[in-house]
Amino acid sequence: MPHPFVLAVRAACADALALLLPVSCAGCDEPDVVLCERCVMALTPVPRRQAIPAADGALTVWSGLVFEGVAARVLRAIKEDGRTGLARSLAPALLAAAARAGVAADVALVPLPTSRAAYRRRGFRVPDLLLRRAGRPATRLLRHARRTRDQRGLGREARRSNVDGSLAVRPGGAHGMRVLLVDDVVTTGATLAEAARALRSAGAEVIGAVTVAATPRNFARPGERRPDTFETHR
Repeated sequence: MPHPFVLAVRAACADALALLLPVSCAGCDEPDVVLCERCVMALTPVPRRQAIPAADGALTVWSGLVFEGVAARVLRAIKEDGRTGLARSLAPALLAAAARAGVAADVALVPLPTSRAAYRRRGFRVPDLLLRRAGRPATRLLRHARRTRDQRGLGREARRSNVDGSLAVRPGGAHGMRVLLVDDVVTTGATLAEAARALRSAGAEVIGAVTVAATPRNFARPGERRPDTFETHR
């Protein structure tokens, strides 16, 4: 237990920083706290599974949270506001999804690649950041083979066509590797399916995919009917 004087100094420093750099809860805007206790509890993982069609067989996707409410706000704060420290609060959701996917010691965790434009805008790769905060190494096997249109506003089939053939395996290959795909949010799963295609065509065994969250219309709760597909937010 730290000495009371040390605790007092820490509190004083935190108050001073709050005046200079005011913060608010990423989940509910409560002042002077990065993430309040109530919002931390809202990020308790509840993993669920979906299967999406992909080349050479369906791809099983586990997601730890629903992309709504606190989870959506925290992810947006990371991606749009650069509050990278919040990624640690999402690590349990990613790890819970990975546990359900059956990650073994010989499975490489492969993040979906970030576009150059997104990397220039943010200065970091979101899936890689989430893996680091979860204490898991990222194996970057994928690269963009061509540019794609913005997926927003496209229908399901148009989204699939948009990403078809857009990913490739990096030099060095992935032959014989067992891999698990990793991303932050999934909706129809078009990009995850394309990633699985690229890796399988290079001789890798894709055991599935995990995401921190899935959009509400595709994140089935117990007793609800699940749709067949969903799409990745890039």
